[in-house]
Amino acid sequence: MANTLFRNVRIIDGSGAPAYAGEVLVQGNRIARVARGGSAMPMAGVTVIDAAGATLMPGMTEAHVHLAWNNAATLDAIQLMPLEEHMLLTAENARLYLDCGWTSAVGAATAKSRLDVVIRNSINEGLVPGPRYLAASPEITVAGSLGDDTLPHLPFEEFSFGKVVSGPEEMRKAVRTYLKYGVDSIKLNLSGDNFVPHADAKTTWMSDEEVAMAVRETKLRGKRNTVHARSMESIRQALRHGIEVLYHVSYTDAETLDMLEAQKDRIFVVPTFSVLVKLAYEGAPYGAAKGSVMQRNMEEELEACANTMRALHRRGVRILPGGDYGFAWAKHGENAMDLQYLVKYAGMTPMEAIAAATRLGGEIMMQPGELGLVKEGYLADLLLVDGDPLADLGLLLDRSKLLAIMKDGAFHKEPELRATRTRWALPAA
Repeated sequence: MANTLFRNVRIIDGSGAPAYAGEVLVQGNRIARVARGGSAMPMAGVTVIDAAGATLMPGMTEAHVHLAWNNAATLDAIQLMPLEEHMLLTAENARLYLDCGWTSAVGAATAKSRLDVVIRNSINEGLVPGPRYLAASPEITVAGSLGDDTLPHLPFEEFSFGKVVSGPEEMRKAVRTYLKYGVDSIKLNLSGDNFVPHADAKTTWMSDEEVAMAVRETKLRGKRNTVHARSMESIRQALRHGIEVLYHVSYTDAETLDMLEAQKDRIFVVPTFSVLVKLAYEGAPYGAAKGSVMQRNMEEELEACANTMRALHRRGVRILPGGDYGFAWAKHGENAMDLQYLVKYAGMTPMEAIAAATRLGGEIMMQPGELGLVKEGYLADLLLVDGDPLADLGLLLDRSKLLAIMKDGAFHKEPELRATRTRWALPAA
């Protein structure tokens, strides 16, 4: 692994502090030195990248990832996809996330029991390229709620992308099974969703006894729970049971906001705006034509979720990007749109949105103190961006603007040898 010096960079360090000109030395897989201005660090034995004013920032963390989803409008196809093909699709998506500057990612549910575990292990072993990854279980749900998608003509639960349980003992068995397979988190669907006409986003489906059992078995093994929680009661239920990662969090009142704020140093909130925005305003091809029940419900929930996120942001609750990408309306690779959504709907500044994707990313990855900042001693997950993302967050959506992508001190994408923006020097003798 070569030592690398980034010179003439504009550094966004991920902390939220103002950007500054400087240079960064990477030794092995760590950031060894960060200097302001042109301090002319020693270049002997170092590969030098003169960035000519490009922006150096931490790699980003996507907090709600479904690597097994296939960019379709429904999940029917992945229910029937043979495992071998499904594994290849998952690996292809993992590479795409790294190609797009997401050097870390949190699995939010997979489609088959071991897909996430296998792809995480393969990434860690260097067999396939991908982000640092926390592997998720399939969604655990109850009959009739979101995730109970067993196809009518194939009444076997292995053809549902969710694991359907009934009662604490079935929950115990499911959780123990997935933990045995090696997942990092257990996903529970507490609320319904506006995709499900008979189980909309304001409904809550799982019993307290079922949730308590899932959390007990998960924590017993030192792992973490994540939840699909759109309804107010499901949000409260997650907080009562000590769940750490809450997805969606749309409907709240003053008491629920107080509960969330009281646990702000323990929890992470990931609103997943993409589904709401796309189906509220561009959903006609997917059954959400203007004025339809689904479209009206999505628009109403978007307003509720935006109000909740603005309130939580003012209260200092940790809000991260992550958004159910992998559907036809929001494809894998478009995830950086979430930073713009955090500005528009959660009231963040562009700098706060970048910090949410970087510094808070290190925290949700359970690596605070070594991931998510351009700081001495931290892991060298870095992006070199052609331009100023603070002036235009859209740059992070354009792969051509990502001049270099470094993960763990090694380039996934190297600067081009003869690029006009980046000049490359071989290691000095």
